Amino acid sequence: MKLFLASYRFGAHPDTFVDMTGTPGRIAVIANACDSWPDAARASAVTSEFRSLRELGFEPEELDLRGSTKAIAAMLDSVSAVWVRGGNTFVLRSRLALSGAENEIARRVRDGRLVYGGYSAGACVASTSLRGIETADDPADVHPTTGGDVIWDGLGFVETSLIPHYGSILDDTNSGATMVERYRRDGTPFVTLDDDQVLVVDGDRQERI
Repeated sequence: MKLFLASYRFGAHPDTFVDMTGTPGRIAVIANACDSWPDAARASAVTSEFRSLRELGFEPEELDLRGSTKAIAAMLDSVSAVWVRGGNTFVLRSRLALSGAENEIARRVRDGRLVYGGYSAGACVASTSLRGIETADDPADVHPTTGGDVIWDGLGFVETSLIPHYGSILDDTNSGATMVERYRRDGTPFVTLDDDQVLVVDGDRQERI
């Protein structure tokens, strides 16, 4: 299993992501964490991700989780990596469940066919539990956006909860400090990530860099 979980984009380690995926080629981009945004803002977010990935040599294509499970599975079979951008963690998690993509992605990641990369919401959803993330992302956006219910379980790729944008100007409500306090009180294992840091999982190796 190979995971590249960042706070913001590739952090200070874009070469690490390229190395994990091998020679850059086609990559599936999931931007459904932005589905509660206005259409123009969502489209701009996709364009921004494509630009950043092309600069690293990738050929990005959007994998929209509003499509069919069959179409999602077909695209996942045609790429070696998936890139999941930030936005609202709970909206993203709902889309993953409603589309059936959660199982399609998890199966391929766990058997080594697919490298999972993502940042912010895309990183947080890889955790076992999403409890505490409501401090930063509003679960109330889920039903009006997806029609589904809030899901509090993550994909379970890592057992630690992730706190992105820790100490960052992007965390203008200081939610990171609130999450740290809660996790310490509850005895929940967690990893903080500032906007340069990445949690890398490669087989049995798990390291924050």
